[in-house]
This record gives sequence, C-alpha cells and structure tokens, in this order.
Amino acid sequence: MQKQDRQEGRIKAGGQTVYDRYSLSGREWFTYAAGGTVACAATAYVFYRSIAAFLIFLPLGILYPLIKRKELTVRRKEALRQQFKEAVLILSSSLGAGYSVENAFAASLRELEELYGAEGMITVEFAYISYQLRMNRTIETLLAEFAARSGLEEIKNFAEIFAVSKRSRGELVSVVDHTVHVISDRLQVREEILTMTSEKQFEQKIMNLVPYFIVFYIEFSSPGFFSQMYVTTAGRVVMTGCLIVYVAACFLALKILNIEL
Repeated sequence: MQKQDRQEGRIKAGGQTVYDRYSLSGREWFTYAAGGTVACAATAYVFYRSIAAFLIFLPLGILYPLIKRKELTVRRKEALRQQFKEAVLILSSSLGAGYSVENAFAASLRELEELYGAEGMITVEFAYISYQLRMNRTIETLLAEFAARSGLEEIKNFAEIFAVSKRSRGELVSVVDHTVHVISDRLQVREEILTMTSEKQFEQKIMNLVPYFIVFYIEFSSPGFFSQMYVTTAGRVVMTGCLIVYVAACFLALKILNIEL
C-alpha cells in the first residue's frame, strides 16, 4: 500500500514540478541563512571590527537563501538536462527496436529507474508521461507540458520535433534518432565546457577567501598589527575602499566565469 502511495505521489509530482522555481525547505532556509550570517560576521570583523557594521550587513546574510535559491535552480536544471540526454537516448533505442510510443516510454522508464532511482527527476517525469498515455492523453501535449515546465531549450526542441514528426506521420523513428543524436552531441560539448570551467570556478572560490585567511593569520601571529585600521578615520576609509575593491573583484570574476551556453 505504501509503495503504491509513493508511486502515485511520484506520478502527480511529474505533472507539477516547475523547474524554473525552487522551493527551499525549512532546513535549507536555516542552513543558508546561518551561513550568510557567519559570512557577514567575518566580513564585519575583517574590514571593520564593528558590531554596527555586522548589524548593517546582517540583512544580506539573512536574505542569502534567496541568492542561493537561484544557484540551486540552475543546478537542478543542469541535472535535469543531463538526465534528459540519457533518457532520450534510451527512448530512441526503444523506438528503434520496434516499440510503440507508449511502450517505448514504459520500457525507458524501467531503465531510468535503474540509472537514477525511482525518485530521479527524469524518472518521475517519464512515469507521469507513461501514466497519462494510458489515460489516452496525446504524447505531443505531454511533451509540450514537460518542455514548458522544464525551461530547457533542448527539451522544447525535442518536443516540437517529436510533435511535428508524429502529426506528419513521417519516419518518426529516424527523425527522433537524428534529433536525439544532435541533442546528445550538443550536450556533450556543453559538458566539456562546464568541466573545463569548473576547476577555475573552484579556484575563484578559494581566492575569494584568501583575504580573510591573510587577516586572520596576521592577527593571530601578530596581534594588534591592524589596530590602526579600525580606530582611525583614515583607516576606516582605507578598509571601506578595500571592501569595495574586493566585492568588485568577486563580481567581475563571477561574470567572467559565468559562460552563457
């Protein structure tokens, strides 16, 4: 009974998830807000040694989950994109083996459960499509709905080409096979680019922390070395300038490494 309830829940989820929207759980809100608060405390200590500065920065830390939500949305869509690539390759093989569209999705579902588990995003979506096909809904409509909810260009292109091929009663198998390989090749190039940039993105995150490590190290090894920077007007102006330069450098590095694919 519980297994059936979980299966029904997955089927419903397949028709409800909008991948452009990410809902943070209570635990995620607390975790990211706590991380943002710690970052604000570290920044206030490094640049100002002031509780007042911490209180000024604190709203940014509390709102950090909203910034993190965008990153998690992008990460989830990227994972869906990779799962979709494997799914359409499996689907193309099933169609090439002579399965009907309905049976091809059902056969693909079994393989996807082995690859990504029953809770995998693409598994849930294919389960929903298979279920709706049994309810006599058209595959064109189902793929169009999935494409709209996914927000991914590759899925939209596949849904449009699949629909045109189905309506024109052309060589569905050969058209789908060609489309799948084009999409797969494109995503393969995308993966290679992301792999090449991921190392630089990691280095950039480490470099963002270096100023903090330097200040903490000098303060630990030579207490009072920076004291004049926090008690004089000139020192505070200099530290404010350093903070502005630091934020600008982080923003610029993020822009450089944020490659539009």
